[in-house]
Amino acid sequence: MRIVISSLLTSNDLRDIRQAFESLPFVDGRSTAGFAARQVKKNKQAGATDRGANAIRSLVSTRLNENELFRVAVRPRSISPLLISRYETGMEYGTHVDDALMNGMRTDVAFTLFLSEPADYDGGELIIESAAGEDAVKLEAGSLIVYEATTLHRVAPVTRGARDAVVGWARSYIRSASQRELLFDLDTVRRTLYGREGKTSEFDLLSKSLNNLIRMWADD
Repeated sequence: MRIVISSLLTSNDLRDIRQAFESLPFVDGRSTAGFAARQVKKNKQAGATDRGANAIRSLVSTRLNENELFRVAVRPRSISPLLISRYETGMEYGTHVDDALMNGMRTDVAFTLFLSEPADYDGGELIIESAAGEDAVKLEAGSLIVYEATTLHRVAPVTRGARDAVVGWARSYIRSASQRELLFDLDTVRRTLYGREGKTSEFDLLSKSLNNLIRMWADD
């Protein structure tokens, strides 16, 4: 299941992040890639201990935790340390799959938060592969895409400008992607019903079924 969350960041958030970017020290992005992915990764990443980078990570983490759509779609048990990346002209990240374990955490869900406006760079699409073909994703600054970490994906070469983003991974309470999607659909219907009709017997029955499915499937 892929979910786009528009405007995860406010305009003030983006202003503060862009100011912080001006003084960030960047290192070779291959330092955090696996042995095979390292061969196809060409980008820059902010230092792991830099104060400005940590302020960006803290702000993005807060916005993720506050966002109801993210919580319902992902049901995060834990989130990996966030990576702050920059792709300048000529940089790309070839086809790869994310490591199943990062920092001792299973990675069920991946997400990319776009920080650059689409008009400010050419190329740089996040391309997610599937049996049905390829989806190229390039979102407005401050918007997030959530997708399964199990997919093959890549970042297309940047041919003009620079593409800034924050990427991360989540371990979900619900290990199965199909079960997460079913719970998301049920919860969406439940919330829509409540908004239209209030707390009805049908709402209560849906709530019972939803929560009992979570009890059945949760990996806590």
